[in-house]
Amino acid sequence: MVVQLSLETDDIAPTAESASGARVFAPDLAYRLMSIVNVIFHGDPAKGNDWVLIDTGLPTSKNTIVETAEARFGRNTRPSAIVMTHAHFDHAGSLEGLAEHWDVPVYAHPLEFPYLNGQASYPPADAFVGGGAMALLSPLFPRSPVDVGRWLKMLPPDLSVPAMPGWKWLHTPGHTPGHISLWRESDRTLIAGDAIVTTGQESVYEVLTQKPEMHGPPRYLTPDWDEAERSVVMLASLEPELVITGHGQPVRGEHMRARLHELAANFSAIAVPEGRPYALDPAKPGKSGNDAYR
Repeated sequence: MVVQLSLETDDIAPTAESASGARVFAPDLAYRLMSIVNVIFHGDPAKGNDWVLIDTGLPTSKNTIVETAEARFGRNTRPSAIVMTHAHFDHAGSLEGLAEHWDVPVYAHPLEFPYLNGQASYPPADAFVGGGAMALLSPLFPRSPVDVGRWLKMLPPDLSVPAMPGWKWLHTPGHTPGHISLWRESDRTLIAGDAIVTTGQESVYEVLTQKPEMHGPPRYLTPDWDEAERSVVMLASLEPELVITGHGQPVRGEHMRARLHELAANFSAIAVPEGRPYALDPAKPGKSGNDAYR
């Protein structure tokens, strides 16, 4: 049985639609929903055009991302960097085209490198996790690696995030081996990627309506549920005030935190598909400096 952790209307963070088409939810944070996934723009246009793109949406998202960036930060702008939470098709779909277009560094965790430098494909999706048509269709989703090896760089081992002062990256594996989230302690803002999501991603209805709920990572593409649980417990311990995830609306406040703690405390019952954990061997890069942060 699927347990739903419903979020209330008051839990949804206020957003303002900008002329760029992105929705602004903090002075230096805006996102744009690209069909099924959020792309995040970090940077305050009032302070110049120094900005960072977090994830790159679907393979069809490139032109919209470029147009949104130029409307928000100025004509012919380009980011200081692209930061990848992970390399699934809906987050890295336009990465090759954007890296080529802007010629900027792409930062990721080293355990995600095989999927970003053309070396390896992700494990196949698990269609039978329950929850709806998105799960059933998941084996059709692309899982081949992209190749941005020319631009690919490791995130700094000191946990800083290039061109994002005040932020640090957190290794939140489970959904993928090198999945990361981003955390700003000063205002307790969390960019969670798919370590948690705030709408049900297995159901077409919930994807279309963006119904606010607290969920673990999308079930059909999560191979390591033990790691996923540890990641959620760690994120809950941060006591975030504002959260944006790869899927769903940004959320905030005390009730949101209570739901996140409930998810962490009861992860196996709420998030893990019954009888379906499928920890297939994910590709891992050779260990190097700092044991590849492992």
